[in-house]
Amino acid sequence: MSASMTQWLQRQAAVRDRRGLVRRPLPRAADEQFIDLASNDYLGLAADPRLAEAAAAAASLWGTGATSSRLVAGTTRLHLDLEQELAMLAGMETALVFSSGYLANIGVITALGGPGTLIVADEHCHASMIDGFRLSRSRTESFTHNSVEEAGRLLAGRSEPRALIAVESVYSVLGDEAPLVDLLDLAEQYDAVLLIDEAHSLGVTGTGNFQGRGSVAGTALAGHPNVIVTATLSKALGSQGGAVLGSPLLREHLVNRARSFIFDTGLAPASAAAALAGVRIIRDEPWRAGSVRSNAAALAAGLAPALEARGAAVERAAGAVQSIAMPSAESALAAAGAARTAGVRIGCFRPPSVPDGISRLRLTARATLTPEEIEDSCAVLRGILEELP
Repeated sequence: MSASMTQWLQRQAAVRDRRGLVRRPLPRAADEQFIDLASNDYLGLAADPRLAEAAAAAASLWGTGATSSRLVAGTTRLHLDLEQELAMLAGMETALVFSSGYLANIGVITALGGPGTLIVADEHCHASMIDGFRLSRSRTESFTHNSVEEAGRLLAGRSEPRALIAVESVYSVLGDEAPLVDLLDLAEQYDAVLLIDEAHSLGVTGTGNFQGRGSVAGTALAGHPNVIVTATLSKALGSQGGAVLGSPLLREHLVNRARSFIFDTGLAPASAAAALAGVRIIRDEPWRAGSVRSNAAALAAGLAPALEARGAAVERAAGAVQSIAMPSAESALAAAGAARTAGVRIGCFRPPSVPDGISRLRLTARATLTPEEIEDSCAVLRGILEELP
């Protein structure tokens, strides 16, 4: 590597170290005994034998990889079955599967973007959306988190013939919900498309007969011509991959224009089969979604005394995510390390992963958490929070 590049990398490393922002992968053992409050395995399906058996059978039949892009030889019957059943689960007309949720967001945003499309985005949108905005060459304006009024003002002043409103149904860091009904009204008023990322709600939110099917299914948003949904297969579905859900016309456009679909190797058949098994479990076992939310509420209640003692409000999460603001990146990292030492794995989110610049501990509930695990983890975390300066 050149001397100038090496020196720049060394300076960047020093800055990260000084600011407490160094990140390193933490390998986990298959048989580790941690209480998991860090992963996005909301329904506990990643280790479900039904998914493992489906993945193994698909790998045996189709091989370990898709072998090529979806448009060459990478589409199997599994991909089409997954797309059909995923669309039915979410209440949308069609779906198109990508090899990751990140690529699904980039694919749909760049395929719909360009100089003729204004993008109006919530300031807390995920990095995959932000990268899509940058790559799309669209003029992009952000609005204050969940401010429908500000989003409306941005749309009212547009000069572009097309507009896209980008939000998450449940936000990945704060765990709060977007005002989807009001945003749909806005999309109809200004002839805009409402793009909803359901990464943290599919499998978790929904009520009545639509429990676990996400925040769109069973509402006026489902199948609405102004609504597009993106989803990941790697969280509640316990597999890998992503999808864009919408109209047949949109799907046809993406097949021909979404570069992250056209030029990427297709999703591995084993992952498609595991995700398909996950979709069917969500459909047949809606109790899992209720367990996620009740366990999230139990975690919030168990941590309330320590948070209230620090003058922090305890907010009920819309889904699985609980967020605890920390005084600094260093204190967040130290707290996560102390919890790990005590046998509890929690998330540690520091800049630039946090949209408001505030370092946080991020706890994620799972359907398979036991009352004893919730009680033990809350005891550990209360002790850590009480020792903070």
